[in-house]
Amino acid sequence: MKLRTILLFGSPGAGKGTQGKILGKIPNHLHVSSGDLFRNLRIQNPLGQTFLDYASKGSLVPDKPTIELWRDDIENRIHNGIFHPETDTLLLDGIPRNVTQAKLLDDNLNIVGVLNLFCKDMDIMVDRLQARALRQNRLDDANLDIIRNRLEVYEAETRPVLDHYGDALVHTIDSTQSPVLVLRDTLEILAKLEA
Repeated sequence: MKLRTILLFGSPGAGKGTQGKILGKIPNHLHVSSGDLFRNLRIQNPLGQTFLDYASKGSLVPDKPTIELWRDDIENRIHNGIFHPETDTLLLDGIPRNVTQAKLLDDNLNIVGVLNLFCKDMDIMVDRLQARALRQNRLDDANLDIIRNRLEVYEAETRPVLDHYGDALVHTIDSTQSPVLVLRDTLEILAKLEA
């Protein structure tokens, strides 16, 4: 059975996590952040160490462990009654991160929409990431060189995922707005996807 899925998409600092946390409170919607899954791993866990090694450079964790971690998490949530594939919508944040991952997930996911949070002002994203680094003690957001690398990796590896899903599924939202206005625009699109 393919899981009904909406992707929260955008560069680092575009607001995926902020919107995902709010949208995940809607009944029958589950927000899953791949970054949170990795950050919640213990450093003693080999996968946790792998994440730390890549994140500290602003690079993406390789595809195989990323997909395995995601699949294990979803299976656990289904098994524990947190996610009901027959009735719930999955809100994925941070996965797929590249076209290879998108293809690996095609058999698992029924993508009904891609919410592309687009921030055209690089300075806004850098400010958001540096503020988040202070609030959440995030290594991958603290250093300006790492932030620049993450944004370059996004442009080179992640942005092409939009082409994989096509214009019919992609809904672009101006994320330079305040979080409340981004939420308003996001909910309007979500309502259309539910209709």
